[in-house]
Amino acid sequence: MIRLISSFSLKLMVLLVIVFTIHIKIISTYNFEMFGDRIIPSYVVNYIMAVLIFSGLLLLKEKYLDILGFVFMGGSMLKFTVFFIFFNSYYKEDGVVTSIEALSFLIPYLICLAIETFYLIKLLNNKL
Repeated sequence: MIRLISSFSLKLMVLLVIVFTIHIKIISTYNFEMFGDRIIPSYVVNYIMAVLIFSGLLLLKEKYLDILGFVFMGGSMLKFTVFFIFFNSYYKEDGVVTSIEALSFLIPYLICLAIETFYLIKLLNNKL
């Protein structure tokens, strides 16, 4: 199980670093503040949450295979709860959530969600 978590963590980290680099490059190309809008905490929090959710799914796989989908959805709800607690109030300080602010959270969220979904499918099909 440690090997699977390590493999998942490493692959996710490499993908997020690549996406982060592209994200920052695009932001700088359009002369926006490169490391504003809590972009680094957003990537870090999404990464940590994805690893924790995947680890939880692996732990529950043997006894509760039939409810892993619900656990996964609960993990996604937990991510949005974290977003609303730690990020949303910061983004709404000026009364408007800009598309740059929204993308600072949504891009890493969607990347992590896609990778988590891919691995959940493999888990449910007993390919892990």
